[in-house]
Amino acid sequence: MSTDRKLHIGLSLTPTWLKGQRPHPDEALSAGMGPVEYYVELARLAERAKLDFVFRPDYLVMNQAMVAHSSTHVGLDPTMMLAAIARETEKIGLVTTASTTFNQPYIVARQIQSLHWISNGRAGWNIVTSIEGAENFGTEPMPSPEVRYRKAAEFTDVVRQLWQSYPGVSSAVRSLDHAGEFFGVKGPLNVPGHEAGPPPLFQAGASEIGRSFAASVADATFAAMPDMSDGIELRTDLRNRAVQQGRSANAVRVLPGLYFFLARTRDEAWKLHERAHAHLTRERRVEALKSVLGLDVGALAPGSRVTADLLPASDHPVRSRTHAELLRRFIAANSPTVEEVLARPEVVGSAHWVSVGTLDDVLNDIVQRFEAGALDGFIALPGGSVGSLNLFFEELVPELVRRGLFRGDYEGSTLREHLGIH
Repeated sequence: MSTDRKLHIGLSLTPTWLKGQRPHPDEALSAGMGPVEYYVELARLAERAKLDFVFRPDYLVMNQAMVAHSSTHVGLDPTMMLAAIARETEKIGLVTTASTTFNQPYIVARQIQSLHWISNGRAGWNIVTSIEGAENFGTEPMPSPEVRYRKAAEFTDVVRQLWQSYPGVSSAVRSLDHAGEFFGVKGPLNVPGHEAGPPPLFQAGASEIGRSFAASVADATFAAMPDMSDGIELRTDLRNRAVQQGRSANAVRVLPGLYFFLARTRDEAWKLHERAHAHLTRERRVEALKSVLGLDVGALAPGSRVTADLLPASDHPVRSRTHAELLRRFIAANSPTVEEVLARPEVVGSAHWVSVGTLDDVLNDIVQRFEAGALDGFIALPGGSVGSLNLFFEELVPELVRRGLFRGDYEGSTLREHLGIH
């Protein structure tokens, strides 16, 4: 199989496999390895596989559950961590995360342009509006999604203007004199643009307002799509919205998270999946569903059907509008049982696409979605064991290369080149 269209693949720098499976970042300190060195090794593995980029998510709150689970957990600032990785790698892209709700545009523009220089043109920015953390930045409550996205649009516009205000080391600079609803920034930025061009923009969020934002500015979106039909609908919608914004239909690359459990046999893979979620009791899943959807099924029998008429109003406050809308659509279309709802990715995880099985099983899952137009690539989230991670690098990616669906070598040295951004 060969095609001119190639997958874009990134690796999430997060501990997505079980503890006790070495190496694991939460155990790196006790093993004499610092967290930076650990993630450098992961990034090198990804670079040897010729992946487009490594990606680091970020949370601006203390994860109490994570700390209770691991006393050695270290939540490093993603941009600083990727700056260290930049010095130990040569070509792989480095996508950092910065919130538009709790930062200032000038600082973020400067940090990411600095990472762009440190990495010689390999930086990217994952734009997030955050869904929690307000208590760490004052006494005001968390803004509504509408306010957060309005602020994100202005923030992103200012960052792009700042990058353009000093386009190169020998270029003239210009002031912005920006005065908007949320920010006042005079400019110019004090870091020049890199010859590779501006850092690509990534975005995470598939809610209605998130889709409009992605279509207007993003080069790629980290889409949540547990089902193939969700992916086809989202990608088609984003392509149409991009055209309406005066952009190319191909401007926004749809890259879902692929949480995979790879093993030599299906039975072994499903056992890994079961172990990964064994800590989630029914009570915890019921509470998670309340947080995701505002729906309490605690008093319902396991075999009871959850139908659309049981759903709270669509404007009911929820932790993540993206995950709520995905789950609402699933319930409306399928009227699932309570137990089926409590097993959904939006409840037990974060609405990622989950693939469990042998090498052929997961490969076929990827190819089927790619050929159906549900995605342009994916963010790899190895689950279950380090063996799953190794199978991904040593066998799955090489097979995608053999089938003509992924590159055998880098054709450029910048993130824009890897993503085909001209």
